Order: sequence, then structure tokens, then C-alpha cells
Amino acid sequence: MTEPRFEPRDPAFAQRVRSSFALQGAMATIGATLAEVEPGRVVIELPWASGLTQQHGFLHAGMVATALDSACGYAGSTLMAADAGVLTIEFKINLLAPAQGVRFRMVGEVLKPGRTITVAEGKAYAIGEDGAHKLVATMNATLMAVTGRENVRH
Repeated sequence: MTEPRFEPRDPAFAQRVRSSFALQGAMATIGATLAEVEPGRVVIELPWASGLTQQHGFLHAGMVATALDSACGYAGSTLMAADAGVLTIEFKINLLAPAQGVRFRMVGEVLKPGRTITVAEGKAYAIGEDGAHKLVATMNATLMAVTGRENVRH
């Protein structure tokens, strides 16, 4: 666990994030799990699976982007009010190397929290059979806290 850089508004942020993550059909479909939840930081892990690859056997860029987007979104959510939902309003991904490994670790961290808009960054690591981590992608994400909308809840 890293030293918290931010103070969460909601003391029950971790349980709120875990409950929300459990509702994500996309994360369940790709086999992703929530590994760490800290103020301003979330880690999502997923195993390599042939159904998630592109034609060369690498984890598909769309899967990398999907998991990184969730990691960044939930990192932002940890610092939002208890009644806020989170939506990504923009992201940019840099694919640095083929996503080749036995499992993958997606780290989302808040750079700048705000009451309405939050900026986060993500890093995707491929983990080899020897346990070595290789940075394969980075993401910059802009997130929006949404309140008062029944269809967008925490």
C-alpha cells in the first residue's frame, strides 16, 4: 500500500468502489478483479485469456483500454462524494509495447481531483511467467462526478 496522497470525501469509499465494481459486466466478462483500492489509486488485474487477444496472441488493445479506463475511473471515484457516480468524458491511450504476459496489472491514479472534473493517469503492465513487469500502455483520463441522476449512481 502506498502512502495516501489525497483525503477521500467518503470514509466508506473502498466498499462503495468494490460494490460498484461488482456490478460491472464488462470487467466480469474479461475476468478482471479489483486488486487494490486506496484514496486516489485503484489496481485492476486480469489473466491472459485467448478470448481477449488479437490475431498475434497479444491482449487486444481494446481490452487494455477497457481495464485501464475502469482503473482510472475508480481511482477518481475513491475521492468523490458518496452520492456521486463517475463517468469518463475523455481518455487518451498510448500503446507502448505488445501486451504479452500471463497476467496484466492496470494501475489508475488521480493526478488532480476536483468536485466535478478529475484527471487521472493509468499504467498497464504485462506480467511474465518470471513475475517481471513490463509497461505496455499509459492512459490519461478525464472523469466527471455525476450526482442527481438516477441512472448514474455510485
